[in-house]
Amino acid sequence: MNAQAQLPTVFDVQRIRADFPLLARTVHDKPLIYFDNANTSQKPLSVIEAVDEHYRLHNANVSRAVHQLGEEATAAYEGAREKLARFINATSRNELVLTSGTTQAANLVAYSYALPKLQPGDAIVTTVMEHHANIVPWQIIAQRSGATVKAAPIDQRGELIVEEFVKLLTPEVKLACVAHVSNVLGTVNPIRELARECRKRGIPLLVDGSQAVPHRPVDVQALGCDFYMLTGHKMLAPTGTGALWARKELLQAMPPFFGGGEMIREVSFDGTTFAEPPHRFEAGTPNIAGFAGLSAAIDYYDSIGFEAIHAWEQQLLAYATDRLREVPGLRLFGEAKEKEPVISFLIEGAQATDMATLLDLQGVAVRSGHHCAHPLMKFYGVPATLRASLAFYNTREEVDAFITALLKVRTLLM
Repeated sequence: MNAQAQLPTVFDVQRIRADFPLLARTVHDKPLIYFDNANTSQKPLSVIEAVDEHYRLHNANVSRAVHQLGEEATAAYEGAREKLARFINATSRNELVLTSGTTQAANLVAYSYALPKLQPGDAIVTTVMEHHANIVPWQIIAQRSGATVKAAPIDQRGELIVEEFVKLLTPEVKLACVAHVSNVLGTVNPIRELARECRKRGIPLLVDGSQAVPHRPVDVQALGCDFYMLTGHKMLAPTGTGALWARKELLQAMPPFFGGGEMIREVSFDGTTFAEPPHRFEAGTPNIAGFAGLSAAIDYYDSIGFEAIHAWEQQLLAYATDRLREVPGLRLFGEAKEKEPVISFLIEGAQATDMATLLDLQGVAVRSGHHCAHPLMKFYGVPATLRASLAFYNTREEVDAFITALLKVRTLLM
């Protein structure tokens, strides 16, 4: 712990910031302070160059040509799969389905895995803190099948009440779903414990890792879950990239969800045979350039290391939280013992959208709204919050400037 605490003192954040061109721009004649990283991260130059290089030098479709460009494009695409498998410690690259993001991954599990198994009276378990992408797909297939969706509660600190989650794991439950890290509260859920309880009861556990992968090392084997979803654009990579990891035996038993080219072995009007996983689930032309960028994003994380990233971000989180407590009338949402650098808050007497608009005029980018988490807003009895979400390229000086802007905006609205 002491060694980790010392890491931020030698963390060269200014050198890192130089790798992110957009961080140097101004907004409304003010230096940009980008605190909307839970929404989407900024991209280092190496990722931008990887996308540019693909279109300049390697542009072709994957797995459809034996010419040089086709082989290069396929190598880049499959290389990203290989790197992702290592990045999350999958046992095989063939356990990774490349998707457009977490939403597609969730729908793939919903329609290909869960829906064929669901019958009237069955249930899917999720939690109150989930993003809509980890709620709505389950509601849709539950309506089609006669199943129900049950939500485990949280406490006022924003922590999952584990014993209540476990109580919901009754015999009729066919799938349990939970965020690794809350996109609103930053809460880190105890995935290993939840996976252990699910495994005792033979219930597969799906984990939404969208907000975890950018901040901490993920080892799907150690976590013990059955499905793990991630999205590229929150982890320095281009939009339209992501992945679903699933245990090999689950993928093998799942029928295709999308139909089209490249997911087949042979097509005739007498019937079609499908490719083996993961290609069975990757119909159509993928975002090849985007995955070249995702590959470069993984390299960038590796060049810094998650130990240093996590230590710096935790210092920033603690500093920003302490500074926010100085603001009169400010209410924090989510004070879990273990959390990532996501801070949701409101100031008494001020609307979240009004504050976000005025902060933008000061060069500060934060998110306002329900954050695709209506049930969580309802739990706290508010229509919306402001969310400041930090990344390893943010600084203490930016936090100070954010607090100065927040106090100014508060004065204007009081």
